[in-house]
Formats: sequence, structure tokens, C-alpha cells
Amino acid sequence: MILPRLYPVIDFAAFASQADPVDSMLRFAEVLLRGRATLIQFRDKSGDAARMLSCARELRRVTRERASLIINDRADICLAAQADGVHLGQDDLSPAAARKILSEEGKKQSRPLVVGFSTHNLDQVREANLMPIDYVAVGPVFSTASKANPDPVIGLEGVWRARAATAKPLVAIGGITRKNCVQVREAGADSVAVISDLLESPVKAVEEFLRILG
Repeated sequence: MILPRLYPVIDFAAFASQADPVDSMLRFAEVLLRGRATLIQFRDKSGDAARMLSCARELRRVTRERASLIINDRADICLAAQADGVHLGQDDLSPAAARKILSEEGKKQSRPLVVGFSTHNLDQVREANLMPIDYVAVGPVFSTASKANPDPVIGLEGVWRARAATAKPLVAIGGITRKNCVQVREAGADSVAVISDLLESPVKAVEEFLRILG
């Protein structure tokens, strides 16, 4: 899998306080696409499966033929929304089970579906390297406010060690901004996942990330 340099993550929690959070989220997605984002991950940690499915279907509508859509945690919602793949955490459905499910559906649709997997330390990266996944995510690289109870920060050295431990495409996540993304790339990440630094002026942010990352 060839990952884009920038991996935007839309976290529903960032829009929950808006008068119409779903509409605000969709307008944000449209702006990301206008900035030339080619992949978007949708994340909703609330546990509200009905809302997550509704949002995923709306995001599929706006991203179709414009960008890949990855669904966080839920392979079933990925399939129901006809998204392009799923991103799994350490406590989610196993990558092997997700790959089996998504491979069968991918054959029906004549397109491969993506399985990504989160890791937070070197041992997990090594384990992930043996799994049937398309990319490994590692982090948090820096401190982040985008996740409740985050894992310990791994720093740039953690990215470097992860790069040495796997030949799979590597996504770095956690506290990444326009000010530090070059360092993260130089440490070995193929792609940087970003949440907070896209929220204000997203078109400008996406364009600047792409320019900076080269």
C-alpha cells in the first residue's frame, strides 16, 4: 500500500459541541478534500454505533471517487458504509479476522480493502510486522489531547525504532503538527496522521502539510 504523506483523522468528538455536529463534520471533510487530502479516517469513540454508521455513510458520500475512507475500530461499519478499509486498535477485532472479512467483501467489489493497525511500543510493532495488515501506525509520538488515557509518548526515537522493526508502511500519530512533521518523516514515517492541527483553517493546513512534507 502506498500511503499519502498526510493522513487526516476526523474525530467526531471535535464537533460534538456544535449545534449540528454531523453537518459540521461533513463540511470539515469537504474542506479537507478541497485542500487535496486523498485519504480520511473517521473516528468516533463514543460507542454510538448507529451514529457512527450514519456518519460513515455520509462521509462515504462526500469522499466517493475523491478520497479513500478508513473507519476506525469497526470492520462491520466499514463494510456497511462501503468504506475503503478499517483501522484497528490493540483491543479491537484481530487483524487476521478483519482481513478475512474484508478480503471476502473486497473480492465481491473487485477492490482490495485496507487493514491498518495501531501500535504503541516496539514489541507491538514487531508483532504487527507479522500480521496480515497493510500498514502499521505507531504513537503517540508527542503528547496529545486528542485521546483519553493516551499511551506513553514514544518520541522521535520510537518512530526510528519502529521503522527499523518493520518493512510495512509506517504511519506516525500523536501530537504531530506543521512544526514537527518533517522531523517525524525524517525519523522514518511514511505518513503522518493529524487531528488537531487541521481543525483551524483546514484548507490552508492541508496545503501547508503537503508542501512541508514534500
